[in-house]
Amino acid sequence: MLDTGAHSIHAAEPGREPRRCAIVVDAALPPGRAANAAAVTALTLGQRHPEAVGRDLVDAGGQTHPGLIPIGIAILAAPAAELPGIRDKALKAGIDVVDFPSQGQETNDYADFRTRVSQVATGALTYVSIGLFGPRKAVGRVIGKYSLLK
Repeated sequence: MLDTGAHSIHAAEPGREPRRCAIVVDAALPPGRAANAAAVTALTLGQRHPEAVGRDLVDAGGQTHPGLIPIGIAILAAPAAELPGIRDKALKAGIDVVDFPSQGQETNDYADFRTRVSQVATGALTYVSIGLFGPRKAVGRVIGKYSLLK
């Protein structure tokens, strides 16, 4: 069991399964864009789930280092065409989803990004990554066939 401070996201609470966090990235992205997609998605997942951040770390010299996620984050790869299906399946399973539409890697201007996304119907959006946070077994059923990003 990993201690995150207020409670453990690793230990099952009565009626609650341990949590899992994973990010599925478009397998065709070049390394820099794949890293960007995973980082953007992870940052938003962390904001949405502050309970996933562990207690601060203290080294032997007494220096404090910010707490990290104690359950880890699997960064997986999938064909771009499968990302919308992963998103839909996760949402239907009640998993929290953070999706990163491809328009986000076409501009450095967030207002422009929002405008670009607003011009595309939900079913026509393409994604560079999909982040999942939820019950371990449910997340596993959605991402089980995908391998780690290489």
